[in-house]
Amino acid sequence: MPSPRMLRRRPASRRAERTLAATGALAMLTAAAVTGLTPASSSASSHREAPMTAGDPRADNTDVYAFTSPDKPDTVTLVANWLPFQEPNGGPNFYPFAEDARYNIKIDADGNGKPDTTYTWEFTDHVRDDADQFLYNTGVVKSVNDETLNFRQTYSLKVTDSSGNTKTLLKDSPVAPSNVGKASMPDYASLRKEAVVPLPGGGTTFAGQASDPFFLDLRIFDLLYGGDLSETGHNTLAGYNINTLAVQVPKSTLALKGDAKRNPVIGVWSTTDRRGANVTGAGSKGGEDTSAQAADDGKATAKDGNADEWRQVSRLGHPLINEVVVPLKFKDAFNALSPEKDATVTPVVDKVKDPMVPKLIENIYKVPAPATPRNDLVEIFLTGICKECGPIKADLNSQRLNQDVDKASVVPAEMLRLNMSVPPAAKPNRLGVLGEDLAGFPNGRRLNDDVVDIELQALEGAAETGKIVPALAAGDAVDTPYREPGDTFPYVALPNTAAVNQADSLHPDGGVGAGLGGLASGDGFPVAPVTALGGGALLAVAGVLALRRRNGAGQA
Repeated sequence: MPSPRMLRRRPASRRAERTLAATGALAMLTAAAVTGLTPASSSASSHREAPMTAGDPRADNTDVYAFTSPDKPDTVTLVANWLPFQEPNGGPNFYPFAEDARYNIKIDADGNGKPDTTYTWEFTDHVRDDADQFLYNTGVVKSVNDETLNFRQTYSLKVTDSSGNTKTLLKDSPVAPSNVGKASMPDYASLRKEAVVPLPGGGTTFAGQASDPFFLDLRIFDLLYGGDLSETGHNTLAGYNINTLAVQVPKSTLALKGDAKRNPVIGVWSTTDRRGANVTGAGSKGGEDTSAQAADDGKATAKDGNADEWRQVSRLGHPLINEVVVPLKFKDAFNALSPEKDATVTPVVDKVKDPMVPKLIENIYKVPAPATPRNDLVEIFLTGICKECGPIKADLNSQRLNQDVDKASVVPAEMLRLNMSVPPAAKPNRLGVLGEDLAGFPNGRRLNDDVVDIELQALEGAAETGKIVPALAAGDAVDTPYREPGDTFPYVALPNTAAVNQADSLHPDGGVGAGLGGLASGDGFPVAPVTALGGGALLAVAGVLALRRRNGAGQA
């Protein structure tokens, strides 16, 4: 496994290169095979950016956040989101987590690309009446265990160490339900509060729905805002919700050897696992024609032949990496890859060193693309930032900075890195490190960090030069989340209730009460079903009378 320096210094021997390429090709081929599961078991991450995302949105990782808790600076908060583009009025089923999936947040403290701590959530559905009822709730919901909440979920939370030892932290803990609307859940904040659960030994966790904190103008994919930066400024994610898992724990819980002072840097990413049937359809997804691929003739099976084996189908560390750095051919395979294999996959490393976006910007807006190879991006995305890691002359967030780390075991791997010793900023800057705020992205990621503008500037070389590119200074002109994050755990904003096409920044709840389809009386009694029943009865009587008149006319 190459060290970070090997990415930017003398190339290895031809034999080593062939071995590395073969290893990378095999890793991508295996990953591609995993993502070739049957339709119920395929996915991708980061707001539908990979081809297979639409097949399994409940397994779709969208964003990962890691930051020192602003109100509890001796702790770290990790947030991961799934199931993007939730229209608030998405009844009657709304947006539960999947029962047949495992949702993970993983932490690497020693830089070897493998998790030293893994938090795993598994969910269970509970339906009070599935024989005579279709509603998510049958009246006003005042608690997460209310009899009127016809559908609810609970979860177990486990933690696993680097040796594979697993401990159950929680069982049957409540999930905050999807926010059906004001009539059904008039005090949703109280439901959210019930779903904030303490952890044994210290810490807190949360599972439930939230307003999507990610913000950007997705017209970026219309050839970078239609070739006219003055047309930016629309937050495409405004009004949508997301499913959130969050955990807040003491820094020592995550630090190498439990010592956050000597070893403050961690790497964080999230994954989703699905139980798989036989794996098929690897084809050329790995992108390199190898003997292993030819031998399998485009097909692969689980290494142990077990159709019930858990397999990773989605992955997310840094935002937008799979969206705008990884080529289309490798997106699904990248989602199934473990970070310790990243540096062996030459097609992905090559696109970090020679990214596509700066060339597109140069072609459209005539802003010169920085010279390649882009070792500054290798440092940001694969090794972490440190003086011995690359051209960015700062010691910020590489695991190499941990005093007890074995530097020979540190490998380039794509993950979100956080230096826990950096205190929260008194006045956070949305541009994070580029805005001289070391507590922000890419040193971890806060809910208000403008990662689109930051990464756009980084791709144009600003991280190495220390200067903002003036022509792109306004970025996408979307500078804040649709709803401001809260001041306490879990920090994510409460979910929206208005239809997306009704909500606006001044009235995020819109003008329509969505409870029971927006057709409930003030006390929560379901007027709509009763009204429909009454109307149906009148229509039925009218039909019978009409039929009698017709029969009578025929007999006359």
